[in-house]
Amino acid sequence: QEASHRFALPPSGSGGAVKQENFVLSTSGTDQVKGVMTLQGDALCQADVNLKMPRNNQLLHFAFREDKQWKLQQIQDARNHVNQAIYLLMNRDMNYQFKTGLEVLKLMDAVMLQLSRARNRLTTPATLTLPEIASSGLTKMFTPALPPDILVNFYINLNKLCLTVYQLHVLQPSTTKNFKPAGGSVLHNPGAMFEFGSQRYEVSHVHKVECVVPWLNDALVFFTVSLQLCQQLKDKISVFSSYWNYRPY
Repeated sequence: QEASHRFALPPSGSGGAVKQENFVLSTSGTDQVKGVMTLQGDALCQADVNLKMPRNNQLLHFAFREDKQWKLQQIQDARNHVNQAIYLLMNRDMNYQFKTGLEVLKLMDAVMLQLSRARNRLTTPATLTLPEIASSGLTKMFTPALPPDILVNFYINLNKLCLTVYQLHVLQPSTTKNFKPAGGSVLHNPGAMFEFGSQRYEVSHVHKVECVVPWLNDALVFFTVSLQLCQQLKDKISVFSSYWNYRPY
């Protein structure tokens, strides 16, 4: 219940809105990239990014268009799995009596599966190829439009909201004899190559900034505690089951 409260959205028609939270994303010791993000539940409703180009120290600024929001699928999925775990526990009559230990074990396994999936969605960001990032709807979110040599990606990693900015340079036809397209990854390194729109690119610089989202931290703690409680109940049922199975009379 506590974990699900962290993901709670207002009931439809209630008129209440999920509060907006502002986060400053930066890294200590460098001001190459700074971002201010506004998170509202599972949606990034505002993003403001400043990027200092290493070559000429030119400052680029781009922000979400007023009419755009970016859904963070990881948060959405985690919330759905938590709600499914609660549904599994609550969809019985108040006076329902469990008949066997096996019945309880099966329920705990089903609940633990949903809790594990919820936790894994936050702890395991999607691996994407660079062409997938380049063709993502995220590139259409900004005003002014992102330059063709900049890619961005947002994701959740554990309790952190992360922003990665990739700077690219075009590979000349004469240099593509050693062209090896990079596979899927959460974070691509400088030197990674890819082809997009009949053009070949190489990543020249990578900037990653992040910040802790406190309520995601809470949710991860509650997932761990919930899974421990489920396992403790399973262990107790198993002890009693073995006792009844082996009684000598």
